Amino acid sequence: MKWFWQRRSSGPQIPDKSGDREEARAAQEHLARFIKDRIGVEAFVEPRTSFTPMTVVLVANTGEWTRRAVAHEGLLRWLSEEGRIPVYDVHQVGYPRRMREYNSRRKADRG
Repeated sequence: MKWFWQRRSSGPQIPDKSGDREEARAAQEHLARFIKDRIGVEAFVEPRTSFTPMTVVLVANTGEWTRRAVAHEGLLRWLSEEGRIPVYDVHQVGYPRRMREYNSRRKADRG
C-alpha cells in the first residue's frame, strides 16, 4: 500500500492562470487606492458560496463602500497587515450602519 503525501502551503493560494493573477492584482490595486484615499476604512469579508466567490467590502467612515472578489486569502492578510485596517467576518458582525445610511442618501439623491 502506498501513501501519497500532499505538501500543504502555508502561503496564500495565488491563482495559476495569468488572467486570474491580473484580476487579483487589479483588485488589490483598487482596494489599496480606496484605503489610501479615504479615512476610517474597515473590511468586511463575505464568504464564498456555491454561486459567488469570496468577496471583501471596504467601508469608509462616510459610509462609502466598494466590493471586490478575493482570489486568495492572502489578500485579506495583506489588508490587515499592510493596509492596517480591521478585517471582519460580515456573518458575525453584519454591515455597518453608516453603509446603509450612505446607500439611503444616494438613493434619495437619485430619486
